[in-house]
Amino acid sequence: MEAILRASQIERAVIGGLSLGGYLSLAFHLAHPERVRALMLFDTGPGFKSPEARAQWNRIAEAMARAFDKRGLSALGDSAEVRVSRHRSAQGLARAARGALMQLDSRVIESLESIRVPTLVIHGQDDPLIPVEAGIDTAERIPGAQLRLIPGMGHDVVPALAPMLTEAISDHTQAAGRTP
Repeated sequence: MEAILRASQIERAVIGGLSLGGYLSLAFHLAHPERVRALMLFDTGPGFKSPEARAQWNRIAEAMARAFDKRGLSALGDSAEVRVSRHRSAQGLARAARGALMQLDSRVIESLESIRVPTLVIHGQDDPLIPVEAGIDTAERIPGAQLRLIPGMGHDVVPALAPMLTEAISDHTQAAGRTP
């Protein structure tokens, strides 16, 4: 992301992501806080402080990778959220599970209290993958973060929720544009 911002001659940007993308947005802020104007975090968690919890998470990530290796894209299942997604490569998902999904340390979760940019945390109350408590905890740890819990939303954004989410995102990015 930093290389894209630099190549685009963008000094600071609103950085956000869903699920793993939210975690990676937090990791980007940790590495390049001067590049972040604001954060938007959707259905995500900040990782784990406990080495045991990280090890358990990493075992789950490896199991997911093995499932993609063995069953291909059918390992995703057939939920409504999966039906609207556009995955093309089971090998890419397996590599992501073994790479970006793995958590090697607790630096991201330990950095939350130091975040000083406007932060919007949106979490589906029906998220089967990342418990809603992770979104609540993230928002509580980040000074001044706004928390929006969305009834009826699972782990991914479904089209019916797009207008409400678009409004929340628009309001947040407009407010962030007014920050120094």
